[in-house]
Amino acid sequence: MKRFFCALLALTLCVFPAGAITGEPSVEVPSALLMEKETGAILYEQSAHDRYEPASVTKIMTMLLVMEAVDSGRISMEDTVQASAHACSMGGSQIYLKEGEQMSVHDLLKSVAVASANDAAVALAEHIAGSESSFVAQMNERAAQLGMKDTTFRNCTGLPDPDHLTSAYDVALMSRELIRHQGIREFTTIWMDSVRDGQFQLANTNKLIRFYDGATGLKTGFTASALFCLSATAERDGMELIAVVLHAPTSEARFETAKSLLTFGFANYTLVDARPGQALPPIEVALGVDPVVQPILQDGGRILVDKTDLDKVTTSVQLTDQVEAPVEKGQKLGSMTVYLDGVEQAVVPIVADEAVERLTLGGVFTRFMGKLFMAG
Repeated sequence: MKRFFCALLALTLCVFPAGAITGEPSVEVPSALLMEKETGAILYEQSAHDRYEPASVTKIMTMLLVMEAVDSGRISMEDTVQASAHACSMGGSQIYLKEGEQMSVHDLLKSVAVASANDAAVALAEHIAGSESSFVAQMNERAAQLGMKDTTFRNCTGLPDPDHLTSAYDVALMSRELIRHQGIREFTTIWMDSVRDGQFQLANTNKLIRFYDGATGLKTGFTASALFCLSATAERDGMELIAVVLHAPTSEARFETAKSLLTFGFANYTLVDARPGQALPPIEVALGVDPVVQPILQDGGRILVDKTDLDKVTTSVQLTDQVEAPVEKGQKLGSMTVYLDGVEQAVVPIVADEAVERLTLGGVFTRFMGKLFMAG
């Protein structure tokens, strides 16, 4: 038997100060896209699957693989990396590594994120995969896993190659995955810093870090063939947006377009913390050490809505009446469906907040005798 109830949503809103809701963003570039991080919703797109060279925006994937290696314990931020002749031969943006020079993963990653250092990117690639070519194979494998169907990587730097291509949509996908690693913000939010004990200065190529409220990153790019590229991320009141610009004619055009996209997103959309209008009742556990278990939402259940639609959000909750022990923590007990103006938006699992062990035979007998005496 299932239990159902419907209620208006209890809203916890990520609303910004009152102001006019903006119209369409000003986009004067060939390809652009705006994505909300948590839901992956696309808020604006223009030729988002057209393929272009991404220049150093490529390094988003390079940094993603580094962060995944660090977070999985395969490498450490404190690891010492020795620069190879190949890494030192990159040219372009660099920190001028010398062959045999040693530097920590931490400082190399900082150099990639802040100064777009090609030599540092290759040194990290070699440290993780043994060679740049093996690392690039991992980049393409990870791109396929993320659904980046428009992308082919030929190097880990973004240096010119006519077959090294991606799209605004794919850049948003890998950007979204990178910023799931909160540790990357330590690097992507730096405006100015240094390496080599202060002997080499780093300046961020992303001007939005200093001049756009809430900016969190992420990566610029430029070559003569790719033109000006950018993946810009910003967060305000718990909502993080990703604005991607490819093949912009000027540096100013990429930054102004990204600002327009981000401002459009923050002005028009908000995340709603979708929770039932009343507390979820405990569920009876048959043959459990504990007689009931408390159901909870598996995650925040947040959905993205247009700010003009806030009064159109409702929820419907479906719960089981009883579950038999043993119950595992996180075991599904029901679901909550979120609707916007009557149209289904999301289904959020409802799960057990803790495990409940099954009674032993002796426990069953003891409980039965207790009930018997109480009845007497």
